[in-house]
Amino acid sequence: MIDPDHKKLSLSRQCQMVNISRSSVYYKPRPISAENLKYMRLIDEQYLNRPFCGSRGMRDHLRRLGYKVNRKRMQRLMRLMGLEPIYPKPRTSRPHPAHKVYPYLLKDMTIDQPDQVWSADITYIPMNKGHMYLVAVMDWHSRKVLSFRVSNTLDTAFCVEALNEALDRFGRPQIFNTDQGAQFTSNEFTSTLKDGIAISMDGRGRCQDNIFIERLWWTLKYQYLYLWSFNNSTELRQGLGQWFEFYNAERSHQALDNLTPD
Repeated sequence: MIDPDHKKLSLSRQCQMVNISRSSVYYKPRPISAENLKYMRLIDEQYLNRPFCGSRGMRDHLRRLGYKVNRKRMQRLMRLMGLEPIYPKPRTSRPHPAHKVYPYLLKDMTIDQPDQVWSADITYIPMNKGHMYLVAVMDWHSRKVLSFRVSNTLDTAFCVEALNEALDRFGRPQIFNTDQGAQFTSNEFTSTLKDGIAISMDGRGRCQDNIFIERLWWTLKYQYLYLWSFNNSTELRQGLGQWFEFYNAERSHQALDNLTPD
């Protein structure tokens, strides 16, 4: 958008034309400190086991581990990670106000065949330097991971890419369930589903509505991600691809009479 080497327009004039401050052009974001990355890893581990913990609970947990942290830092890091505690909240946590929210369709439903219900969710992944976000699309009945994408930002594009890959490879489900995150309520995501797919969304603060994919995150992190280290996104994508192949083809599930998702 801004060309510092433009021969006719000065940098100041270009900023005026696109209505942005000149300081934003010179700004270079600082990387997350090693200390904060360590705290984010500890927060992620605790959140998997205690998803009801908010910033106060995380502060107390880290203090018990011997770290001198305050609540303000915990709030900032949890916001960066896209985490919020699960508890009843009277209109304090809402999706994007311009996005339509769809009702939850799975209550008391018997899900007994593949492609009856798919779901998607996003989780935080700690790296050696920095962090990434992972989105996966799963078939509820078989527990099969149909597609995944990783991104360094919580945008909508990588969620839509994962959805399109799953639809291209495996057809269309009857129902697609997500939480009420802005990525999933966006027009780009829901418009892809509207052609013959019923859209279902979890109630606010109800992780049990999407419990199968929450269990997937727990399994993935404790049985793989926390046992290995990744230096860059390429290593992470390759590793995740191999692990999901193992998960789909080799790892048996008690709920499936010890069959694999495949």
